[in-house]
Amino acid sequence: MRFAFSTLGVPGMPVRDVARLAADAGYHGVELRAHPEEPVHTGLGAQERAEVARAFADAGVEILTVAGYAKVAEAQDEAGEAALADELAGLVGLAADVGASYVRVFPGGGDRPTAEADVDAARRLGAIAPLAADRGVTVLLETHDSHRTGAAAARVIGPVGHGSVGALWDVLHTWLGGEDPVAAQAVLAPHLGYVQVKDVASAEDTTPLPLGAGVLPLADCVGALVADGWDGWLCWEYEKRWYPEAAALPDLLRPGREHLEHLVEVARK
Repeated sequence: MRFAFSTLGVPGMPVRDVARLAADAGYHGVELRAHPEEPVHTGLGAQERAEVARAFADAGVEILTVAGYAKVAEAQDEAGEAALADELAGLVGLAADVGASYVRVFPGGGDRPTAEADVDAARRLGAIAPLAADRGVTVLLETHDSHRTGAAAARVIGPVGHGSVGALWDVLHTWLGGEDPVAAQAVLAPHLGYVQVKDVASAEDTTPLPLGAGVLPLADCVGALVADGWDGWLCWEYEKRWYPEAAALPDLLRPGREHLEHLVEVARK
């Protein structure tokens, strides 16, 4: 398997520093948080995008994902619908320009009726899929908020039926949703882009912890993936941006990668 981490753990860090940090800690890739408060966002011009791509290429590190905040299951009026379509297109364009394989989007359906949220999300993902295919990018719906389980995400992705739309398995949210890792992996397997790993103390205290220091069933998640023959990306999403009191990520990166490698090694025996 290959290992990445999210820039959510190093908020505001310049891209060359991120690329150097990843290379020094032995990571193969980075998930770039795409937000105006970060160095990478959809407002970047062509030259700035080329500089981002060059920084990671020079370090020998892949840009795995542009992690956007578009909410595809959210209720929208006509103006909101058009704005969301533009946001999705902008994220796809940014990902293609910097050389990322994926775009991350959220459901964000809130307490809408399930059927309405599912239909809207599938329609919007289906609409962006041809552009994503043309630009060589896959749009991934994260198991999150209104669709936090693999079963819920698959209800949306399955009907889209397009190879440029898939799933991002956030292991925290499927666990919070009460879904067993084996069940989550099984339902997401036909759609799986990659997996976000993390660790926390409890369902009530989701302050990020070093991998292996919390309660998430990471060994079971990795075991389910290995048992199915999956050999993709594990990306550590350490949510320092939302928890400023959490320990700084850089010194944790190498031990975190080593922990993941150990889990994979054990699962393969």
